[in-house]
Amino acid sequence: MGVPLRQQMAVGSYLIKQKLKGIKKYPLVLMLEPLYRCNLACAGCGKIEHPKEILDKRLSVKECLDAVDECGAPMVSIPGGEPLIHKEMPQIVAGIVAKKKFVYLCTNALLLKKKIDDYTPSPYLTFSIHLDGVKERHDNSVCQDGVFDIAVEAIKLALGKGFRVNINCTLFQGENAEEVAEFLDYVTELGVEGVTIAPGFSYEHAPKQDVFIKGKDVKDLFRGIFSIGKNKKWKLNHSSLYLDFLAGNQAYECTPWGNPTLSVFGWQKPCYLLADEGYVDTFQELLDTTPWEKYGSVHNPKCANCMAHCGYEATAVEDMLAHPLKGMMVSLRGPKTTGDMVEVPAPEFVEPDEIKSISDIPVKVES
Repeated sequence: MGVPLRQQMAVGSYLIKQKLKGIKKYPLVLMLEPLYRCNLACAGCGKIEHPKEILDKRLSVKECLDAVDECGAPMVSIPGGEPLIHKEMPQIVAGIVAKKKFVYLCTNALLLKKKIDDYTPSPYLTFSIHLDGVKERHDNSVCQDGVFDIAVEAIKLALGKGFRVNINCTLFQGENAEEVAEFLDYVTELGVEGVTIAPGFSYEHAPKQDVFIKGKDVKDLFRGIFSIGKNKKWKLNHSSLYLDFLAGNQAYECTPWGNPTLSVFGWQKPCYLLADEGYVDTFQELLDTTPWEKYGSVHNPKCANCMAHCGYEATAVEDMLAHPLKGMMVSLRGPKTTGDMVEVPAPEFVEPDEIKSISDIPVKVES
């Protein structure tokens, strides 16, 4: 796992405290989204589809730091949009670091060379740099040539200045295991601390909907990747059971409150990935008023193909706490890459294009 011992111990201590207190719903990572504006127009992201008045909005330093306190999660991920566009981002990051929270500042790295001296290396700060594969694959994903080379230059610069650097990799349609393995070899040789890797989620507002990989294709792809990687020195920034889930060996439902999101609209129901379900003013209101039972791959067609780490990593962590021996065994041997995949619960809904007659619509009979 590409996570320093200090961070593992801090997060582990936090998890144990939640268990001892009997808290059922607790956050693991705060997704702090202080703006939607971006300097790229990626095919699989719909954030910049918002009107100009929304793209011009920013969360203030105070709003961001208050959210960190209100939520209480030990880790804070700052996505966007492109966070480095935010003029007060250095103050936001410094304030979170001062609270001894682990910050993952997500960036496409186009502005990092210009902005890097606004930040100070710290064990609590990681630049999480977006790379979706080798050069051609990444530039195609972000719909702009040359971005891969700029990001790699920024990675080398940040590493040279003593910053923690993580790669955030999203996989899309058309990937193959050999190419992904080549990419993981490459970034490992660069010397990054770890790689966060997951299949892309089909945002409703994404400009292209045919780029997303789904269902068994995801599991087959990850089995191929992990099979190649058995003797590699990749540092994947995930729990072993989440990786096992990606390979089709665990049947999980998501834990959406594990990664709560605050954006320019407020606290987002139910999670970072579903943007049209409503917003509330406080984190406690989010916990108390969100109809959590209506979400997840079994319950909601919007969630049907999601295997993103922001929903399932918290589930995997819960499973590791409940079954530490299972987690340890998977960690030692790696995800299973052959044999049957675990059966997943049948959905309680039917996709609209699957309805051919009224008999196809599921009816729930109360006993």
